[in-house]
Amino acid sequence: MNLAALGALFAAVVATPYTGPKTVYILPMAGGLDQYVAQCLTKDHVLQVVADPKAAEVIMTDRLGQTFELEMKQIRADAVKDDKDDKKTSDTAPHVFHSSRALGTIFLVDAKSRQVLWSGYQKPPRSNSDRDLNRAAEEIARKISGSSN
Repeated sequence: MNLAALGALFAAVVATPYTGPKTVYILPMAGGLDQYVAQCLTKDHVLQVVADPKAAEVIMTDRLGQTFELEMKQIRADAVKDDKDDKKTSDTAPHVFHSSRALGTIFLVDAKSRQVLWSGYQKPPRSNSDRDLNRAAEEIARKISGSSN
């Protein structure tokens, strides 16, 4: 395969819109970006945002790793607690330091398997102003939907 064909294939894969499950729970993001993303996703009917993580097919986050795993354990512990009529569980996440600075990659992670189903890079907003956060959120929603607006 020549280099041009390989480049075209890579570009097609990277530009592929997300077409998987449609209910999403958004974890808190740097600068409150999660609130703006939720608004854009629902406004444009890209994904249905749910307030209960147990009702979500996918989880949106701007961080993977230990912090994400602790959040997922907490969600799972809450689900187990609900299933056992509020019996105590020791599988809770401690308070963890959260950076206030985003790195720019957004992930959609399957809530059950924890496989990354989609990811995309969005340059972090220059500031936490409504204008900059809204612009970044609109770009994220556009990338997820595959729209070329």
